[in-house]
Amino acid sequence: MGVKKTKTDRREFLEKLAIIAGGVIAVSIVKPFGSILFAAVKRPETGPWYGMGINISKCIGCGNCVKACKSENDIPNEPFFFRTWVEQYTIKNDETVVVESPNGGMDGFSQSVPDEEIFRSFFVPKLCNQCAHSPCVQVCPVGATFESPEGVVLVDSKYCLGCRYCIQACPYGTRFINPVTNVVDKCTLCYHRIMNGQSTACALVCPTGARIFGDINDEEGELHAFLKENITHVLKAHLNTGSKVYYKDLSPNVH
Repeated sequence: MGVKKTKTDRREFLEKLAIIAGGVIAVSIVKPFGSILFAAVKRPETGPWYGMGINISKCIGCGNCVKACKSENDIPNEPFFFRTWVEQYTIKNDETVVVESPNGGMDGFSQSVPDEEIFRSFFVPKLCNQCAHSPCVQVCPVGATFESPEGVVLVDSKYCLGCRYCIQACPYGTRFINPVTNVVDKCTLCYHRIMNGQSTACALVCPTGARIFGDINDEEGELHAFLKENITHVLKAHLNTGSKVYYKDLSPNVH
């Protein structure tokens, strides 16, 4: 018994595509801020909805955020275990791209590409994207991975089996097995801090203000202003995960 496939000709496909595109454009004209930024995310009408903005042009690759995250969240102080890390992207004159992240960027960077070969170089902080449509939550067989009412994706270590399904499902590579607890670990946006009205450890120590943590629903907040005043993008937007980590000056070379 096979799978029945429906044949769609090219004209029918293009007509449907035009209808969808027209609808998106119409909504964008009427309500540009809400429709463009949050089209794939259904936010709660009341209460906080936490996320993070990252201004790539301000990141200097100092590694302070990585060190602060490890210290704050008791992450083993050895390579390969990071809740957040920084990558250095170097675009060469021949259009090839070199991506490096020695020890997660915790100790800073040195440029391995000769100056005369560099077209552009920049740093990109990475972390859990706190997806509103989280693939990791969908595949967890016991509900150990879940979303808080504030939009933060968390892991209940008491229920986690360490099966690694969520690690495989995460399209951003932000999860790992903690060698001390033997369960899944990831960025929680410093949930223990933000529930007490504090900022995340990584945003707090950033010397240039490249990281902006906040409540997306707070129209008077710094993050809301950052999103309103800048053109931002999310990583792997085509996956429609509802990422709540927004990048300014995101290069198409970054994935």
